[in-house]
Amino acid sequence: MSPGGSYTALREEIDAVLERGFSEELLAGAVVMINHDGKTAYFRAYGFADPENGVEMQVDSLFRLSSVTKLYTSLAAAALIEQKKIGLDDPVTKWLPEFTPKTLDGNTPVITIRHLLTHTAGLDYKWAQVENGPYELANVSDGLDISGITLEENLKRIASVPLRFVPGTRYQYSLSPDVLGAVIAKAHGTTFEKAMADLLTDPLGMKDSRFVATSEDRARMTVPFFHFYGGLVPMEADQYVENELGWLFLFSPDRVFDPDAYPSGGVGMIGTAYEVMLLVEAVRNGRLPTVSEDTMKMMSTNVLPAGMPEDPSLGYCKGWGMMLDPALAQSPQSVGTQLGGGVYGHIWFTDPEKKLSVVIMTTTAITVRSEHISTHIRNAIYEHLPG
Repeated sequence: MSPGGSYTALREEIDAVLERGFSEELLAGAVVMINHDGKTAYFRAYGFADPENGVEMQVDSLFRLSSVTKLYTSLAAAALIEQKKIGLDDPVTKWLPEFTPKTLDGNTPVITIRHLLTHTAGLDYKWAQVENGPYELANVSDGLDISGITLEENLKRIASVPLRFVPGTRYQYSLSPDVLGAVIAKAHGTTFEKAMADLLTDPLGMKDSRFVATSEDRARMTVPFFHFYGGLVPMEADQYVENELGWLFLFSPDRVFDPDAYPSGGVGMIGTAYEVMLLVEAVRNGRLPTVSEDTMKMMSTNVLPAGMPEDPSLGYCKGWGMMLDPALAQSPQSVGTQLGGGVYGHIWFTDPEKKLSVVIMTTTAITVRSEHISTHIRNAIYEHLPG
């Protein structure tokens, strides 16, 4: 924060960043929301939700949340932990007796709720594997595509592939939240969609966070884009997008309108910037209607003291990341800043030391280039936020 900063300068600089991003074809539309000390410092819709049809972005436009969904799923699990219906060290087989993936040596290890929440279960994502990797050969869905299968069938396919490592020995970002969603449904005694509503979205008064978009939602749903040869291209029905790190994602934008698509706890929800901010502020404050402060503190504790293998500047809590080394990350954020994002084009973070929460939702699938917009917005916030 800047001792001489001002909200006026902050707003002007973020407006300028968004304008540059639009003119350079880095984004077609975005919604940015900034809360400082519990009050809204910036909340603006920019550009278009649907450029082809001239539909301007609104602050309540709906986005495909992709991995922002993990924040929802983890907090729904926290509510069940609060109710003592699940425990961190409970085996997953207590609810999913057939989910018994083996290690490479043929053993069947115990996978716990803790392993799922911290991505230490030995699972993976198909997009993170090489071409014709084990998940691709087993036809595992990452949850972004229209696969035509049930959640139970996808779990069966995941379990048919050997684990990457013995649970609890390493971190690997993975499909664990999808497995956790199935556990949540069983422990709550309903479907995962109903459990999410009962445990999280209804108590918070959320009206727009769900797994399946309604017919009325179509007018508010944003059109997703990706970068291609320096420009923006709208996604097709089944769109492969490779980012600069070599990860190949299969997007099916219409999945959100498919009532038969399984509810993916990792990437499957839709929502608005405002409703995502409700959860981000809950993480900052350590308070939810269905979760005690002690449980929220447990959820927000880093479990990777040495950082992620691929990025030691970042740790991981139980559903989202944590900034451990801002200097290494070249970030103005404070140590302990908690953060996450989604590959459809979103970033969120909360810096408790600065009493700051930020949600950046865009229509551009995340690549290194599109993340650059979020980086500029982040830097502008810290440069101009009043101290």
